Amino acid sequence: MLKLYDNPASPFCRKVRVLLHEAGRADEVELAFSVGHPLAPERMPVEENPLGKIPCLVREEGPALYDSRVICRYLDERFGAGLYPADRIWEVLTLEATADGIMDAAVLMVYEARCRPGEMRYAPWVEAQWEKIARTLDALEGRRMDHLHRPLDIGQIALGCALGYLDFRHGGRNWREGRARLSDWFAEFSPRPAMQATIPTG
Repeated sequence: MLKLYDNPASPFCRKVRVLLHEAGRADEVELAFSVGHPLAPERMPVEENPLGKIPCLVREEGPALYDSRVICRYLDERFGAGLYPADRIWEVLTLEATADGIMDAAVLMVYEARCRPGEMRYAPWVEAQWEKIARTLDALEGRRMDHLHRPLDIGQIALGCALGYLDFRHGGRNWREGRARLSDWFAEFSPRPAMQATIPTG
């Protein structure tokens, strides 16, 4: 049986779990709760992933897989989920990478508050991370909406998880302001059973 090192608060882990639910295979993967951060790597699966990051997927036929993009691609092929359509693969992969970039910046903002002593926190650096997110959301609002209304793919899943994480950890920033089309898409996407089954907690 596959084993996924996971945390319900992580948007990267959520992306993997959404894929499993969309594929109807969530019950075929054991979830192993993991908690930690760069200053506490001993609480992460460092034997399987020396980077000390999750998600991390342990499989019987080979070494563990890590990085959510690698894991999702593997699971999509294994379970035939069809979330990487060949006829628009580069667009899909780019949207997935864009959403992952939003997650990266949003998680770094959390780490700045959680891992650094108050006197060492650097507010301009935090705002620079948010500016990356805001700039990217504006680009999605202006140039990517056609893609978001096509048949389900991993890029849409990744973006749904990224926007959900902004609500979860950065709700006071109000990412929806000035982005009505993106907000409407997320309102339509969020009720999917796979999204409802993986709402972040913690």
